[in-house]
Amino acid sequence: MTQPLPDMAERLAGIRERMLRACERCGRDPAGVRLVAVSKTVEPERIRQALACGVALLGENYIQEAREKIPIIDNSDISWHYIGHLQTNKAKYAAALFDMVHSLDSLPLAHALDREAGKRGRVLPVLVQVNVSGEQSKSGCEPGDAAALIAAAAGLQNLLVRGLMTMPPISDDPEQSRPFFRALRRLRDDVVRQLPGCGGLPELSMGMSADFEAAIEEGATLVRVGTLLFGERSYI
Repeated sequence: MTQPLPDMAERLAGIRERMLRACERCGRDPAGVRLVAVSKTVEPERIRQALACGVALLGENYIQEAREKIPIIDNSDISWHYIGHLQTNKAKYAAALFDMVHSLDSLPLAHALDREAGKRGRVLPVLVQVNVSGEQSKSGCEPGDAAALIAAAAGLQNLLVRGLMTMPPISDDPEQSRPFFRALRRLRDDVVRQLPGCGGLPELSMGMSADFEAAIEEGATLVRVGTLLFGERSYI
């Protein structure tokens, strides 16, 4: 069994402590917030170190990288989430590899994921990505289109819509991100009122290394943290 490196254990403990404190500040049960360790560009041995420390949920951004990495890690106890932009022609890989897709942003993608999940005899949990910031560089449906997309996706046999995801504008100040997190939570609440049969949309995927505490205070149930755990990315 891979033994965890001290720095990995310390980093993870620090992240979990900050998650706990954020929950305490807003009166939330810490069990309602899960850490998605974002492992894009991270080599398998470093990922194994994180798993040895107790990480149980990994997030990947790139299909090709995940196709190579997941079989190498080969750990059935790990839950893999796809958190990057997903092209419709890659839906077959996402449906085969991942336990949840965070980035459903269009009806064609919903139909592709539904079709591919059906071929595999499974129901695929998904989150609808919403571009609450309105940035052209960001993926996601418009807030005004979210309810219609959720209703359509919820009607598909092989998809289970679990909630929403967003990415605020990049900032080192978590308070700059807070309004976008709050907007996603309010949008979710509005959609649940509009669509009482949608299952309550319990999941909110929001918050990363720089702002996950503010995201938790605004209702996040899944925080996507990579740099704080694995260190700065080494892009090739």
